[in-house]
Amino acid sequence: MMKVGDRARRSRVVATEDIERFTAMTGDRNPLHYDEELAGRTRFGGIIVQGGVTSGLLNALVAEDLPGPGSVFLHVDWSFKAPVRPGDDITAEVEVLEAREDKPISRLRTTITNQEGTVVLDGTALVYQEPLSRL
Repeated sequence: MMKVGDRARRSRVVATEDIERFTAMTGDRNPLHYDEELAGRTRFGGIIVQGGVTSGLLNALVAEDLPGPGSVFLHVDWSFKAPVRPGDDITAEVEVLEAREDKPISRLRTTITNQEGTVVLDGTALVYQEPLSRL
C-alpha cells in the first residue's frame, strides 16, 4: 500500500538513437533535434532531445516502480526547465503527495534532473493504478 512520502527513482543515459527512435514513432523532425549548426545558434546552444524522450522516463518509473504495474497517468502538469542533450544522464524521481483511500488514485511530485543536478522537468501527475491482482 502506497503512503504519502514514498519515493522511487530511475536513471538512464540519453542516446542520440533515442532521438531517432522517437522521430520514427512520432514524426517529430524538429531541426533542434538534428541540425547541430542551427541548434548551436539558438538559446539551447546545441542539439536537444525531444521532451517526450525526457518525460518517457517518468512513464517507466510510474509503470514499473511507483505505483507500479497497472498504473496509468490521468493528468500531468509538467514544466520543462532545461534542455536535455544526447549523453546526459537523467534521473526521474516521484514522491507520493496524496494517496486516496477510496480509489487507487494518487498524486505524485515528478522531477527529472541531469547529471549536474539541474532540474530539467518538474511538476505533478495524477495516477490511477488498475488493481491487477483482481484479474
